[in-house]
Amino acid sequence: MFFSLHGHGRGLAMAAAGVTVLSFDSLLVRLAATDGWNIIFWRGALMALSLGLLCLSGRRLATLRENPGVALFSAVTLGITSSLFVLAVMNTKVANVVVILSAAPLFAAIFTRCFLHETVAMRTWLAIMAAMVGMLIVFSGSLSGEGLLGDIYAVIAAAAVGGNLTLLRRHPNLDRIPLIAIGGGLSALIAWPMATPLALTTQSYGVLALMGLLQMPLATALINNATRYLPSAEVALFYLIEAVFGTLWVWWWLDEQPPQATLLGGALILLTLFVNAWLGLRSSTRRMAQPTGECRSP
Repeated sequence: MFFSLHGHGRGLAMAAAGVTVLSFDSLLVRLAATDGWNIIFWRGALMALSLGLLCLSGRRLATLRENPGVALFSAVTLGITSSLFVLAVMNTKVANVVVILSAAPLFAAIFTRCFLHETVAMRTWLAIMAAMVGMLIVFSGSLSGEGLLGDIYAVIAAAAVGGNLTLLRRHPNLDRIPLIAIGGGLSALIAWPMATPLALTTQSYGVLALMGLLQMPLATALINNATRYLPSAEVALFYLIEAVFGTLWVWWWLDEQPPQATLLGGALILLTLFVNAWLGLRSSTRRMAQPTGECRSP
């Protein structure tokens, strides 16, 4: 069980599990078979409902009261990210969306260096570059001049992901659950004027319930809590899993077979993540094993 691991290992397990759950997002958006605004509304509203119930005691809101500005900014960022992802998928190819979102680690590394003045390990920079090469291989034939609006949505979403992970890294004591609930509520409010939430099919409601009550709350909570143990750039690096696994889910469920380049690039991405995680875990283990030494009087 990953909660028995020390900090770095726990963060790795949380990030990997969270992004793996998140990787079903594109497939579920397609299976919902409705307008993007309806998806944003119901997903956000159900996230706010399911996670909001956990905050009724008030104890979870205490950390938000201590940093209200930071909490509001994080919640708004979460709401914007969720909304923009759906709009991007609805306005351009899924391949375009995931390859652009793969820039999230780069945004996180830049924000971490600029705003937190936290050193980003060279292995993380190298892993980002290697993973970008993998993404180019995967989607070498997918990018085109079409869907410009969706591409713009995806770029803003990638920056928002990197920014929010960096912010949460700076404030590890903020309770993530109410932030996610508020973010979901905000995204529902944004979509409400454009949505027709009561005119959907039974299948659409079922898929949206799965997304809003289980998949998105679980994925977001795991990813955001991983920032307690890992630098934001390392957490964001795991978003590359979504590009690989998201392609596989669509292949298996909708029979959209990926080309050979997808399999080759996906293998490179997963290998990069494995090597980076292993090196980080080994470095963390070595630091923990080093004796602290004793203070001696002169």
